[in-house]
Amino acid sequence: MHDFTDMIDLASARLGGKTLESSDDFFAGMENLLQPGRGIFIADKYTENGKWMDGWESRRKRTTGHDWCLIKLGCPGTISGFDVDTNHFLGNYPEHVSIEACNLYGDPSADELKQAEWVELVPISPLAGGSQNLFPCSDGRYWTHLRLNIYPDGGVARFRVHGTVKPVVAPPTDGEPIDLAAVQNGGVALICNDMFFSHRNNLIMPGRAANMGDGWETRRRRAPGHDWLVLRLGAPGTISKVEVDTNHFKGNFPDSCSLEACAITGDLPAEFLTSRSIEWLTLLPQTKLKAHTQHAFASELLATGTITHVRLSIYPDGGVSRLRLFGHAAR
Repeated sequence: MHDFTDMIDLASARLGGKTLESSDDFFAGMENLLQPGRGIFIADKYTENGKWMDGWESRRKRTTGHDWCLIKLGCPGTISGFDVDTNHFLGNYPEHVSIEACNLYGDPSADELKQAEWVELVPISPLAGGSQNLFPCSDGRYWTHLRLNIYPDGGVARFRVHGTVKPVVAPPTDGEPIDLAAVQNGGVALICNDMFFSHRNNLIMPGRAANMGDGWETRRRRAPGHDWLVLRLGAPGTISKVEVDTNHFKGNFPDSCSLEACAITGDLPAEFLTSRSIEWLTLLPQTKLKAHTQHAFASELLATGTITHVRLSIYPDGGVSRLRLFGHAAR
């Protein structure tokens, strides 16, 4: 599987991604495209229009042309690849797909988008049914909206747009502190030693976790040591307040945690962050945690100056739902 599938889904509904308009969604609503999971199938569930499907499905086209859907990314950014998932669509998936992008900041209407200048990122390409169809993208430009084209009609369960959020632009020292680790501000969970039960990206998602699966949770450690995760801030900055949230983790929260920080220049491989040559400074000494609690730390934090990366260590293992690192971007 392509490496890009481990990156943030810029179109995810949880990040504010929206389906704005489609040519047709007679059988199944376009909004399903951006929902979590791969979609489910319920054999005996029907609507007044026909079989209920967990995805976007247009009617059988009896005219020329093809169907399409306009999508606003929840977080504009650079795109590394797409996942056009036809899970559970077997006799009714589209034969081909293409994907176009445009840049229109603000909140343009569907009519304004139709008049925009669109750039083809994925040419007309074949699809397989019941599959995650992966398409790498090396375009490198920032995009705000996409047009998903299916040929000629049919159903797609989910549409994922994996990439990198445009880095935060924040006042250097003025105004209220912002969460420099938040995905919508450009934060990235780069690497961790274990994410057996749930993905590291959940740690920096908006809002509090919906359930235990909506956090970062490691397997039960049976050997010496502890678990850890490294994230990159959306912009270099100084941290004045930290929140470590164990929401929903009751019998499996870490006994304690610590935070370390460093300042690194350049775009280095994630694996470099495990190198012994990095000088990690203590931001939060090892501190006891409680179950199902939103912990706030301010006076406990140690001065580190301007930093770019933070390492969260949990002892010995367990689950954390959210990590917030509030501060100001550097000048």
